[in-house]
Amino acid sequence: MNFQELLSLLLEQAHSPSTPVLICGILFVVIFPAVLHLILTRTTQHIALPTVLLAGPSGAGKTSLLALLERRGGSVATHPTQLPHSVELSVASRSDDAKQRKTSFRDDLDALGAEASNFLVQDTPGHGKLRGAALRRVEAATADKIRAVVFVVDAAALSEPDALADAAAFLYDVLIRLQRRTGKTTSSRAPDSVPVLIAANKMDLFTALPAVLVKSNLEAELGRIRSTRSRGLLDSGVGTDDIDAGTEEGDDWLGQYGSEKFMFGQMREFDIEVDVLAGNVEGDGPGVDKWWEWIADQI
Repeated sequence: MNFQELLSLLLEQAHSPSTPVLICGILFVVIFPAVLHLILTRTTQHIALPTVLLAGPSGAGKTSLLALLERRGGSVATHPTQLPHSVELSVASRSDDAKQRKTSFRDDLDALGAEASNFLVQDTPGHGKLRGAALRRVEAATADKIRAVVFVVDAAALSEPDALADAAAFLYDVLIRLQRRTGKTTSSRAPDSVPVLIAANKMDLFTALPAVLVKSNLEAELGRIRSTRSRGLLDSGVGTDDIDAGTEEGDDWLGQYGSEKFMFGQMREFDIEVDVLAGNVEGDGPGVDKWWEWIADQI
């Protein structure tokens, strides 16, 4: 068989391949991309950014705060949040000296020559029927790399009993879920601490309560909610011994068990630090710099 006959035979087989060759070709085309994708996804490490969770009642100013931080100033019209959404921000890295790290949210870190640490701020709905989005994120705080929770309240509205009760009920649900994390870990290592900042917003308004009154009013209302929920459990047939033993129903007791009054300091028992800082997103006043510094310290 000369060269021309061999070439002719090869071309003929190429145009009319046998069944085994056809099957092998199809398998190669289908399987090879899948195998390559699997190899690449296993060798490429996905880095999840740390997240700061924004929560609080509707109208407290969460979305306005997020827009201010994202735009580095100015004001923008916002509307009530219906779905969680995140914005990536940057703070000066911990590798920089302490003085350089105390930058404003308005600063351009590249222009300052500061090393940046990126993180996410996630805004969540504050409407009563949509708060489950924030609470689910709190429950999955470890897996979702939640570093901190910023709970925004309207300090000008907390003098009204209904507004205070609504804000405190939401805050109770957030804190009790963070507290339960310490008892639900399956490893010997305690879960990472998730501090909470209560951002007392709208200090530009004359009717706004100072931070010390925001703190004391919330503590008193949280204590009332705790007593009410405890009585509800007892009325439903759950005994005191069951609550004290830490049953699922008894996990609704916030802070130091059996204490007469609730204070935010009781949350340190569960490695939860709660701070209350005054500020305002709009108008004249202290602004949001203290809130930004608090957030930066958690990243």
